[in-house]
Amino acid sequence: MKLNEIIEMDSKYYMKTFGNRTPVCFGHGKGMYLWDTEGKKYTDMLGGLAVNALGHSHPKLVDAITSQACKLIHCSNLYYIETQARLAKVLVENSCADRVFFANSGAEANEAAIKLARIYFKKNGQPEKYEIITLINSFHGRTLTTVAATGQEKYQKPFAPLTPGFRHVPINNIDELEKAIGENTCAIMMEPIQGESGVNPVTKEYAQAVRKLCDEKGLLLIFDEIQCGLGRTGELFAYLHLGVEPDIFTLAKALGGGFPIGAVLAKEPVASAFEKGDHGSTFGGNPLACAAGLAVMDVLLNDGLIENARKMGAYLKHKLEDLKAKFPSITEIRGKGLMIGIQLNNSKAASIASGLLGKGYLVGSVGADIIRLLPPLVIEKHDIDGFVEALENVLQELQE
Repeated sequence: MKLNEIIEMDSKYYMKTFGNRTPVCFGHGKGMYLWDTEGKKYTDMLGGLAVNALGHSHPKLVDAITSQACKLIHCSNLYYIETQARLAKVLVENSCADRVFFANSGAEANEAAIKLARIYFKKNGQPEKYEIITLINSFHGRTLTTVAATGQEKYQKPFAPLTPGFRHVPINNIDELEKAIGENTCAIMMEPIQGESGVNPVTKEYAQAVRKLCDEKGLLLIFDEIQCGLGRTGELFAYLHLGVEPDIFTLAKALGGGFPIGAVLAKEPVASAFEKGDHGSTFGGNPLACAAGLAVMDVLLNDGLIENARKMGAYLKHKLEDLKAKFPSITEIRGKGLMIGIQLNNSKAASIASGLLGKGYLVGSVGADIIRLLPPLVIEKHDIDGFVEALENVLQELQE
């Protein structure tokens, strides 16, 4: 179909949740690159919002999905599932967790984490402990409960009243966090690096102070690693940068490499609070999703992608710092590995993203003044060099 025909059909039949989208439709992809329906090639610096960690059409992922689809796509969780058990084992053996539950998305994984924290205290004779403290500008999902957990009013206001039991405090402010803890508090939930609000990391000192507070007050620490986990920061999990371990953490996005899957992981004895009938999912952890997850974990652990994220992230950041020295409109480069935010002192983020699209580069814009980069972990130096050159050209054009 022609692009204008696709846009017309979408406009007529699809709910307006995404408004007028960027006017491009992709037909196929390979590695770092995508081709639209008109045949134009693009370099993907957004990676499907951190989903396409292996790039597009990675042969191991494609083979795993097609091979499993030929055998068994789905069966009920009433029965044992081999790929599910194997993926759970890989995740546990490579993390601080003892058990895993599989969902279909990040929001579902966060819902499960919230339920697990609450039921843990109820089963330990503390039913009054249900409240969870999260950070301002956080993003935890779009269900009513995860919207309530999200520390951004713009996502909450249209859907009030929301699920009760959440308080929000500023990032990296331990005094405000401590003041917010009350007799009903059961957990503190945070992203090690806030993604949707523009790549805002928690500091190592803050994370360690939060862990100490949780230990002293008998609270659970939940990390949302849906965007920052699975190699993106140059470590398999972002908590490894912080010198602390969470009691519960969540994954999604990159875990299936594009196939929908989410996971909540927890240490004992917290994990054992979920007993028969307490939680479940029809599709969560089905054979096909877990086959995809196994392929992703295999590539991450054995093909050097985590090290590449660390090295290429440092190289990209260095090149962007050089650009910052040339253009006063860039005020800060922040993030870790291949999760980078470019802070501007103007409102031209959307114009920059549009200009880069015209030059064949996909990026994200957050609000009016932040460019977000989440490229596949297979990125190479020549991809970065080409992107930085294109960005420099766009900045120059907008400055003239």
